[in-house]
Amino acid sequence: MKFILDFTPTAKEALAELKRNPGLKKRYNAVKKSLRFLRENPRHPSLQTHPYSSLEGPNGEKVFEAYAEQNTPAAYRVFFYYGSKKGEITIFAITPHP
Repeated sequence: MKFILDFTPTAKEALAELKRNPGLKKRYNAVKKSLRFLRENPRHPSLQTHPYSSLEGPNGEKVFEAYAEQNTPAAYRVFFYYGSKKGEITIFAITPHP
């Protein structure tokens, strides 16, 4: 089952900034690849998806963290929760590892 990805304005802006900045091209490509994996299979092994307990969605949804990069200083992560509709994932943050 393919998921529909919905982006918050904050996540859209973070993705646009990665795309705009030539120095972040490698990171942008890594994030794009992780988003493709999320769309196809949120449990893809390379994403290392796991619950992120210190946050919750706007309606109390369980939040998950997926890896866009590994073994890299300030590696990028994608934070998401499953949307209000079946088959929907809401991406709310794309950020370096906190």
